Formats: sequence, structure tokens, C-alpha cells
Amino acid sequence: MTEEPGGTEAVIATRALTKRYRGGQLAVDRLDLTVPAGSVFGFLGPNGSGKTTTIRMLMGLIEPTAGSAHVLGLPVPGASRAVLPRVGALIEGPALYGFLSGRDNLVRHDAADPGADPRTRAARVSAALDRVGLTAAARKKAKAYSLGMKQRLGLAAALLQPRRLLVLDEPTNGLDPQGMREIRALVRELASDGTTVFLSSHLLDEIEQVCTHAAVMAQGRLITQGPVADLAAGTRGRLVVTTPDPAEAARVLKERGLTGLVADGDRVSADPPPGEPADVNAALVAAGVRVRAFGLERGSLEDAFVALTGEGFDVAG
Repeated sequence: MTEEPGGTEAVIATRALTKRYRGGQLAVDRLDLTVPAGSVFGFLGPNGSGKTTTIRMLMGLIEPTAGSAHVLGLPVPGASRAVLPRVGALIEGPALYGFLSGRDNLVRHDAADPGADPRTRAARVSAALDRVGLTAAARKKAKAYSLGMKQRLGLAAALLQPRRLLVLDEPTNGLDPQGMREIRALVRELASDGTTVFLSSHLLDEIEQVCTHAAVMAQGRLITQGPVADLAAGTRGRLVVTTPDPAEAARVLKERGLTGLVADGDRVSADPPPGEPADVNAALVAAGVRVRAFGLERGSLEDAFVALTGEGFDVAG
């Protein structure tokens, strides 16, 4: 198993991993990525930032132009045959037979695995369906499944065998809020059982809700990586005042030299003051502003991304 600089096991490690397509397009540029064992690792970036290309290289589906990648301590694509049986993957949506039931789709998937014992196939399929909450819909044809059910069936296929690593590419793409919640809950459950989950997404709130670690990609390059809490903590956050007098509060904050003022209903926010926040609160009260709440909100992953890249981000999808 590859080790992180601090001595922790790394389930995925790349060094200067690069992919340049014919025609000169540089999709991934010298990527150094380290995914700690036992983490829920968010691979974050706008559509087109190189996330799926990286995943396809990690899964041995395409060869890198330069650099190296190790998965579960072994080089890929060279040792893909030894690595992939221990990896579950859902990339660019599940491949399903619409005319077959959910259960029969999993039976076919399991039968294609040369290492799967046919004597225990029925039990394995039933357990996978139960794991993703599809037991009641197991006999329904896959073409009648909702998008969320199809995603869950794809996850069930990835979980037919015990997996050291689960790789999910945009697993909540196109789902309604309930479907997104179901997938997130399943990811948390898998992680609690000790599976390392590598989750690609362009949704900042998704990464912040379920991931322990994250890497931020932009235009094929790695911007930063580390524990999610550390990435967000590196930003300054916002000063937020809740008041029935937002216009007067904004005037006082502006007079105090605060910048980045935003008024939204009874909330007025600004960049944190250079001095003591309590002095700002005192100035508001002295000016007759009725302050219902006052405080500093911690920085978010969105704040970190904007600070690092100078760009906005597609938060809602």
C-alpha cells in the first residue's frame, strides 16, 4: 500500500499524472493526488475540469500520457487485473438492461465476475438489493426505474463483492432532492463500514455534507487538497448581522470601513472587520440599530474555491 507523506496509507496516489488527447487538448495536467484509506474523498471541480478523465485513468480505461497512478498500492493500468476486483465503480451512470428486472440485472452482473461463487449468487444479489433499498422493486423492469433507482441499482452492482474502494462519478447527477439524500446516506453508511469512497462531484454542498477530505480541480489542474474542514477553515468567512433595520445597519457597517456588503431581507453581511468585531456591534447599537443576531459565520468550501481560483462555482448544479 502506498503511503501518504505523513505515513498514512493511501488508497489512491498519483504523481504528475497527465492526459493530453489527440489534437493537443490537455485534460489533466501533472496531477499529484493522495486519497487516504478510510476517507470519503470528494473530487471537486466544474464540469470539464478533468475529473472524469482522471477517474478513467485510475480505472485503467484509458492510459495516461505521462506520470503514474497507484490504486490499492499497485500501478494502473499495468496491474488493473489485480486491482479492479477489489474496486467498485459507478462511472458516467450505470449500464443496465432495461428489459430485465433489477434483480436479473444484478444476477447477470455477478455472473460476469469470474471470481464470484455461483452457489452464493442469490444471497449476494439479495444482500446488495437490500443494501441500497431496492428489495421491494427487485422484480420491476429496470426501464421502469426512476433515475434515482437506476443510480442505486448501479451502486448495488458495485457492491456485490466486498470492496476496498468505491469510485463514484457524479452519483447524484440529475437526481431529485430525495434521491440525492438517499445516495448521500448510503455513502455515509459505506464509509462507516470501512470502505474508502472516492466521490467525484461538481456540487460544493454535496462534498461539504458527506466528505472527510477533498481535492479541488480547475482546468485540468489540482488547486488544493486536504481535510474538508481545513480547506474551509482557510477562508475568512463573513460577518452577519440580523436586524429589522437592514438599511441603517448597512450604512453603519460602510462607515466603519467594512467591504463586500450584501443585504438580503433582515440579514446584512460583510467581509470580516480588521479589528475587534465587538466594536462593530457596539457601533450598531450606538446608532440605534436593533440587533437580533451578530456573529462571524465560518468560511465554506465555496468561499475557499473562490479565494483559491478567483472564480465562481456552480453550487446548485
